Amino acid sequence: MCGIFAYLNCNVRRERSYILQVLFNGLRRLEYRGYDSAGVSIDSSSVSLPPLVFRQVGNIESLVKSVYQEVDATDLNLEESFVTHAGIAHTRWATHGEPAPRNSHPQSSGAGNDFLVVHNGVVTNYEVLKQTLIRHGFTFESDTDTEVIPKLAKYVFDKSNEESGDMTVTFSQVVLEVMRHLEGAYALIFKSRHYPNELIACKRGSPLLLGVKELTEESSKGSLFHDDKYPSQNGNPRELFLSSDANALVEHTRKVLVIEDGEVVHLKDGGVSILKFDGDKGKRGVLSRPASVQRALSVLEMEVEQINKGSYEHYMQKEIHEQPESLTTTMRGRLIRGGTCKAKTVLLGGLKDHLKTIRRSRRIVFIGCGTSYNAALAARPILEELSGIPVTMEIASDLLDRQGPIYREDTAVFVSQSGETADTLHALEYALQNGALCVGITNTVGSAIARNTHCGVHINAGAEIGVASTKAYTSQIVVMAMLALAIGGDAISNQARREAIIDCLFDLPNKVREVLKLDQEMKDLAKLLIAEQSLLMFGRGYNYATALEGSLKVKEVSLMHSEGILAGEMKHGPLALVDESLPIVVIATHDACFSKQQSVIQQLHARKGRLIVMCSRGDAAAVSLGGACRVIEVPQVEDCLQPVVNIVPLQLLAYHLTVLRGYNVDQPRNLAKSVTTE
Repeated sequence: MCGIFAYLNCNVRRERSYILQVLFNGLRRLEYRGYDSAGVSIDSSSVSLPPLVFRQVGNIESLVKSVYQEVDATDLNLEESFVTHAGIAHTRWATHGEPAPRNSHPQSSGAGNDFLVVHNGVVTNYEVLKQTLIRHGFTFESDTDTEVIPKLAKYVFDKSNEESGDMTVTFSQVVLEVMRHLEGAYALIFKSRHYPNELIACKRGSPLLLGVKELTEESSKGSLFHDDKYPSQNGNPRELFLSSDANALVEHTRKVLVIEDGEVVHLKDGGVSILKFDGDKGKRGVLSRPASVQRALSVLEMEVEQINKGSYEHYMQKEIHEQPESLTTTMRGRLIRGGTCKAKTVLLGGLKDHLKTIRRSRRIVFIGCGTSYNAALAARPILEELSGIPVTMEIASDLLDRQGPIYREDTAVFVSQSGETADTLHALEYALQNGALCVGITNTVGSAIARNTHCGVHINAGAEIGVASTKAYTSQIVVMAMLALAIGGDAISNQARREAIIDCLFDLPNKVREVLKLDQEMKDLAKLLIAEQSLLMFGRGYNYATALEGSLKVKEVSLMHSEGILAGEMKHGPLALVDESLPIVVIATHDACFSKQQSVIQQLHARKGRLIVMCSRGDAAAVSLGGACRVIEVPQVEDCLQPVVNIVPLQLLAYHLTVLRGYNVDQPRNLAKSVTTE
């Protein structure tokens, strides 16, 4: 749950100030992945001197400020230029060790900064490695698991040169040998004073991308990177970027390579070589010659505008209001509403070759975490209704903890916005080992889940920067509703229901636009709740998931305790919490559970609960108890799609509560966007 970034310019002269700005801007794009501390490393004026390392607690701006303060206090020349230079940067979300400069990255091999590493992930065997390195004379300064990596690199380097008598070991061989000793999930970038102007990246389980920008005379003319003041040396000028997220690359280049697990990517002299780590601990990496891999670049389907706030104050606000457009994009090309002679249907190209297998499954298992789990829960009833197949729900970490049964006859559906969620990935490995058909539903093309499942669907919601998911959640529900339609086939008994859902899907973006008009109303409600300590949300049927997701949004960004409760369980404990001081949201839109929710409202009112009731437009009189309840009216849609409409006011409520309480809505305390560690 950290952001790593690197920049290497080759045969194009760049000033130190420019290099720092590229690194800082890369970190700004990644800050939602971790923001308790940050650091960068750049070269000194001479390769004979150790690289410079700057580390600081707090957000990226704290790092920027401290770097320039240190520059002012020394004779470091920001105008000094480099024809070729390699810099690395990191923004951290703490897993091992408190936020502190000593625990920030880059982590170093020692006083001379012989090897420097930035790391996303967790090294599970670091304690064993640390004790071994201590016995060989190394001292440790940080509390991190990462520090063992550069120290292990130095040990491998020194030992290899001792044995050979001169420096013959290559940078790649050092890194390959280090990888043989590491257990866990990681994405790493190595920088070394022994291999100036070179970088090495490798990964296992955590995301990492390479971006390539060619700066030929024609392509660089008039561009940001063309610099008439400093003509290029011999060889094509090129800039290379490494990042844990495409968001930090798209403003520089759209030509990318998604680095695969086990690949070692070596950037040297403007060239890119890829070696495949074989994982055989019986071999000595410094002696082995792993085969090189040939890979083609792909093109990012992303625009810079997607990662900017535009006219909005915060990313979360922008992403809430983008939902009509993100839903439209999710459904584009997948819904077919023919003429009088043609049936209305759904086309999911990524699943068409596997639909028969899914229909023969003994059960469908949804597996996810957090918001993705809630989205699957919202879609479960319609999938059961249309397919007739039993559907079970699994939180990924719990499935792994208890080694729950997965069978060859099962279809396992893995739901993850990033496609890199650590627990979900491990559950995928488990399901593959047990022979299940594995389906991925992600928002990230080329992610680990997208690559490793047998088939799947991209939700195409666009880049989501705010840590609290909003538009990805609603797009996930829509994709899974379309999945239910596709699996359900064209049975005559379901035809009317299917066509009603498809008609509703076409109109859903307009319904979301309508509910977004409640923005001011939800801000006014937030003002009434600003001093509260707790908030309950009751839902049932399709909207049990809405209660869970709405309460999750409130707790994760506004830092108010909130709990989503299945309304049918109200009298089995939660009713004891109800009094005149506790605000309670009841979701009572018009569906099969409407009359039961009316009863819930009556019982909560009888115990003097402070009720806020969400109902369908026109039902206010039936649920307000003569004005005793505050009412939020939303448009009525098909029951299976009502959670898409109902969550929007709760997203707005969470947003306004957070802003009014003075917290950072895009970077909530202790959380980061992509959970790539267990």
